[in-house]
Amino acid sequence: MAASAAVIGSLLLTVGCSSSNSSSASGSSTSSGSGTNWATATSVSAGGGMTALVAAAKKEGQLNVITLPSNWANYGTIMKDFTAKYGIKINDANPDGSSQDELNAVNQLKGQSRAPDVLDVGTAFAVKGDSEGVLAPYKVATWSNIPADAKASDGTWFADYGGYVAIGYNSAKVKTPPTSFADLLKPIYKNEVAINGNPTQASAAFSAVFASALANGGSLNDITPGIAYFKKLHSVGNFVPVTASAATMESGQTPIVIWWDYLLASEIGPSVPGLKIVIPSDASYAAYYDQAISKYAPDPAAARLWEEYLYSTTGQNLWLQGEARPIELPSLVSAGTVDETAYKALPPAPSGSVTFPTQAQQAAAEAVVAQQWSSVIG
Repeated sequence: MAASAAVIGSLLLTVGCSSSNSSSASGSSTSSGSGTNWATATSVSAGGGMTALVAAAKKEGQLNVITLPSNWANYGTIMKDFTAKYGIKINDANPDGSSQDELNAVNQLKGQSRAPDVLDVGTAFAVKGDSEGVLAPYKVATWSNIPADAKASDGTWFADYGGYVAIGYNSAKVKTPPTSFADLLKPIYKNEVAINGNPTQASAAFSAVFASALANGGSLNDITPGIAYFKKLHSVGNFVPVTASAATMESGQTPIVIWWDYLLASEIGPSVPGLKIVIPSDASYAAYYDQAISKYAPDPAAARLWEEYLYSTTGQNLWLQGEARPIELPSLVSAGTVDETAYKALPPAPSGSVTFPTQAQQAAAEAVVAQQWSSVIG
């Protein structure tokens, strides 16, 4: 996560991803009678206010999201509630895709009515999209509630929800609970351990490698011990190189999965009653995902309304209900608007401080993984 430990670590420790429509595919949308071009509006006030934004978004009539599984951080409910509130249809493309798939879609579908309007990506990919110039600057009304180190200063991307890399295991099949990365190398876990995707493509898998590096003598400047760890995990026969999911855990193909704590809970927990989740004792690695609006969004008003909804009290609490830690959680707690039941249900955060890679460290680590990951699985 491209954020400082002082700011984001404090947040986590304290609070415990078609059809054509009336808009053009070029991303031009004006609100009725206002002349506002929402494709270039950098805030709701700059576009004429919330009433104008809602009217323009309803005129567009649809929103294209991408790689948002319905059970990922409560997105199914979030999308349903957004449609119920505004009457705007949501098209969710490639729900099981990766952050890289999202950037690929932005570039490949540019100019088409089915192109992504908004993105939800890992920070490395948000920074990559920003550097490629495909993200539109926009600051939600609650911008000041997002820590400075958890957002791009110009509004091209901003943190949304996060958690900790954790080990999830099916207690019905795994009789000796693993509690650390070191444990996972033991012979009793042969053909049992997996991650959620390829770390050169998926942020969650990349974060699993980074966490394992910290557990094996690495640092935010050196992710290579994490690659060496997975290479060893594979050589001893414990690593299963598939994209782990509720289905693979339930079937017994991958009874142990290294993933985000909240996604283990929301994506796998409902299908695997015996799921247990533990944050590794030898490494605490936390991060946020990020929101961004495509510069080429075919529905630019709906895209901006979506962001306003996500960063409203309602939207933030919906993420919280998905067992994720929303970026504005401290503000919700301070204002007394937090969903207390969901807040108290969060798993306890590890004690001690949490550190995060800078953008330079993240980019360097990403480059190393891209170069060396193929050596892990041969």
